[in-house]
Amino acid sequence: MALSDIQDHIAKEEARMGRAPGSTQLIAVSKVQPLDRVVAVLDEGHRVFGENKVQEAAGKWPDLKEKFDGIELHLIGPLQTNKTRQAMGLFDVIQTVDRPKLVRAIARIAQEEGSCPRLFIQVNTGEEPQKAGVLPEGLGELVELCDELKLPIEGLMCIPPSDEEPSLHFALLAKLAKRHDLSGLSMGMSSDFERAVAQGASYVRVGSAIFGARDYG
Repeated sequence: MALSDIQDHIAKEEARMGRAPGSTQLIAVSKVQPLDRVVAVLDEGHRVFGENKVQEAAGKWPDLKEKFDGIELHLIGPLQTNKTRQAMGLFDVIQTVDRPKLVRAIARIAQEEGSCPRLFIQVNTGEEPQKAGVLPEGLGELVELCDELKLPIEGLMCIPPSDEEPSLHFALLAKLAKRHDLSGLSMGMSSDFERAVAQGASYVRVGSAIFGARDYG
C-alpha cells in the first residue's frame, strides 16, 4: 500500500468518526528497512518515523537529519536504562516509558541536560508476561511518579496481543488515558490502524504496509 493510500485511509476514517482532519499522525516504522526505502519515503515529504532500537537509529538518523529538515523520530521499542542518555539525545519522542527505574533515569538526565523528549507510557493492556509495558493496575503509580519528577508525559501507547481483537485494547487505552488526563494515544499498526483511528488514536505506527516486508536476514 502506498504512503498516500494509507494517509487517505486515515483521513477517511477521521471523517467517518467525526474527528478533526489531521488529528491522527502517521508514524512510518522504518526499523530493519534498507536506507533507500527510507529515503524514498522522505522524498515523498513524510517526516515522522519510528525505530525500535537505539543502536540502529543511531547508525541511520543523524545523517538523514542533516539532509532532511523537520524529521520527528519516535522510539517505539523497549529502552534499556543504560541507553537512556543516548536515546534522549537522538529521539524527539520516547513512547516506551514503562517502569520506575527508567522514569528516574530520564528525569535525572533531563535535569542535567536541561531538555527532555516528549514521553508516552507503554501499557501492557493484554498483561502478557513476555511483553514490555506497565500493567494497567500499575499505571496510576507510574503516572504519579512522572508528575512528581515533572516529566512531560503526553499520552499512552500499547501493542495489543496478536490473537485478540485490537479494538478492545484500543478502547481500554483510551479509557486509561482519560482517567489520567492524558491526551495522546499511540496505537494501531499495519493490520489495524483504521480501527485505532476509530478509537481516537493520535499516532498510528505503520511499517510493512508502507515499506514492504522486512528482511531480517
